[in-house]
Amino acid sequence: MTTPSPELPADPATAGEPAMRNGEGFLPGADGSAAPAPDDLALPVSGRRVLTRADGQPARVGELPAGTDWVPIGTLDGVPAWAAEVAEAAGSDQPTGRWRSWRSLAAELPEPYATAAGRALAVVTWRRTHRWCGACRAELADVPGETSRRCPGCDLYVPMRLSAAVLTAITRPGPAGGPDELLLVRHAYGPTELWALVAGFVEAGETLEAAVRREVGEEVGLAVDRVAYFGSQPWAMSGPGTLLTGFTATAADPTAEPVVDARELVEARWFPLDALPAELPPAYSISRWLIDATVTAGGR
Repeated sequence: MTTPSPELPADPATAGEPAMRNGEGFLPGADGSAAPAPDDLALPVSGRRVLTRADGQPARVGELPAGTDWVPIGTLDGVPAWAAEVAEAAGSDQPTGRWRSWRSLAAELPEPYATAAGRALAVVTWRRTHRWCGACRAELADVPGETSRRCPGCDLYVPMRLSAAVLTAITRPGPAGGPDELLLVRHAYGPTELWALVAGFVEAGETLEAAVRREVGEEVGLAVDRVAYFGSQPWAMSGPGTLLTGFTATAADPTAEPVVDARELVEARWFPLDALPAELPPAYSISRWLIDATVTAGGR
């Protein structure tokens, strides 16, 4: 994530900015020129889970077996952080601690560590799935100081790419004398019990704002005005390298009702800002930050 806590930032314009006071916070990086020190932060990855200490706190490099193949991912509060792909083995070969999903980490641990864990998952997954050149089939080589690889055969350059997605808090004026209303949807997949925001991935050749208008039109059949950027959040639950970008917008026709696409969505409804459902996205998500910011703005 990229906010200092699951709570709403005081200024929505800075919702996507990390907390880095006096060098604090997580800074992505790929400097592997120095070997990991025993007290450096360790983020072992197995599949879609990250290993922590038994008490849930971050592990240290010295607590993992010697010879672990560490990859630099940046610094956390100035301390180097390293990731590694580690198999969940049985018996004495099993590293001690708890294997946890990113959702669990983001919900329970401080934001900077959740951000580091998300990058660890992304980097390890990318390295596992980008070992061979897609052009000439040679084995790729790491580029020092970068999260990228290059083919020694054909010189193909393979950086770790991001997949951008948009999500939008759409409002309209409520009945005379009543509060504004917020459009919430329920998806046909994932956490189907939640009321969430319209969202979707950005297509090649498309601006973020154009993606907002297209996704809203495709999923709920509405046109929107006053599309405004809110903030962003690295997201480790939609696959490695996903970046969520949040927007606010207003319905172009305040009398229009949503029509769901019946493929990605099962329901869409307008809710008064003072009567939102309880089944909202988790507090650590930008979707919830957008919803909370919309409620706060509507009460001014």
